Amino acid sequence: MAARSGPLSGIKVVEIAGIGPGPLAAMFLADLGATVIRVDRKEPSGLGAPRPVAFDLGLRNRRSIRVDLKDPAAVEMVLELIGQADASIEGFRPGVMERLGLGPDACLARNPRLVYGRVTGWGQEGPLAQVAGHDLNYIAITGALDAIGREGQPPTPPLNILGDYAGGSLYLAFGLLAGILEARSSGKGQVVDAAMVDGVASLMTVMHGLHAAGMLAGGRGKNMLDSGAHFYEAYVCADGKYVTAAPIEPKFYRQLLERLGLASHPSLQGQMDRATWPAAKAVLAAKFKERSRDEWTALLGELDVCFAPVLDFDEAPHHPHLRARGTFIEVDGVVQPAPGPRFSRTPAARPEAPASPSTENAVAALQGWLPDARIRRYQSQKTFI
Repeated sequence: MAARSGPLSGIKVVEIAGIGPGPLAAMFLADLGATVIRVDRKEPSGLGAPRPVAFDLGLRNRRSIRVDLKDPAAVEMVLELIGQADASIEGFRPGVMERLGLGPDACLARNPRLVYGRVTGWGQEGPLAQVAGHDLNYIAITGALDAIGREGQPPTPPLNILGDYAGGSLYLAFGLLAGILEARSSGKGQVVDAAMVDGVASLMTVMHGLHAAGMLAGGRGKNMLDSGAHFYEAYVCADGKYVTAAPIEPKFYRQLLERLGLASHPSLQGQMDRATWPAAKAVLAAKFKERSRDEWTALLGELDVCFAPVLDFDEAPHHPHLRARGTFIEVDGVVQPAPGPRFSRTPAARPEAPASPSTENAVAALQGWLPDARIRRYQSQKTFI
């Protein structure tokens, strides 16, 4: 993989392989042009059942080397890579990298301008720092999970998007880029502690303001944005598929009711009157059951009524709007989201499929990082594969 185009072209990142948020943060950076080398274990690592590399989309746009980090020669090789990097990524429990000889002190001693990124669930300090956990646990203690779900039902796990990827991957990538900008003026690197609990709490900032103002005081599933309101809801249609209606603003609400033939229905007049929400929801639910999802989409899909059909993984890439924008692309036969966001002058290159682990790919990954003689030496020592 040659140097890629994009706004981060020229940025070099060493990724110490992990699971969850670290790889996706590395993908975000690589998608936008950064050169990322992934340092993986000699033995495959991962979560759950193994899958073909082609489908491990979080590994796109970079090659990897496989090493044994208990081997001093491997540690020295990684430190040589660190010496060339703008940033590094690791996602182990606190103290693991220090024990391997690749903690922040060792890496910053080798490269004082390095931005050392650490992503964990609980963070580097605190009573839970050494305790195992996953996305669901991290969003649970921040208050986010308690707010997601319907009235009278348990909290609903929102996949692992909120903790791992929004609170983890994106905050890590954001922190790394901020650190790189600062290092360019100060000449000094630093450690970025991207804890998922911190990231999720930050994402909930506006919700905390609403709660303090008494606007999220009704409990789960009773508020405007959590399925309590009839005008912010997913409704089942005649064919068993779903549509969404979210006309929060009064003008959009009126237009939706007019299109549905319900403008004068008595249960739908007090949009913000919480006491009327259950009855209003029943009226809209009955209405949307009269037609199929696609019939409603044809009628409402391009109007200012804040409407959209609920599409599944197979349907979403074929939506006309997403097709027109190229939101999804196909790489080596695998449909996947395109890089984002978009840049007018330095657009990201088309993604390259995840590279299968091999000595040939490892050598190619090291080129541009280490002199050829050093690569041959490490190869002869079987420091990497």
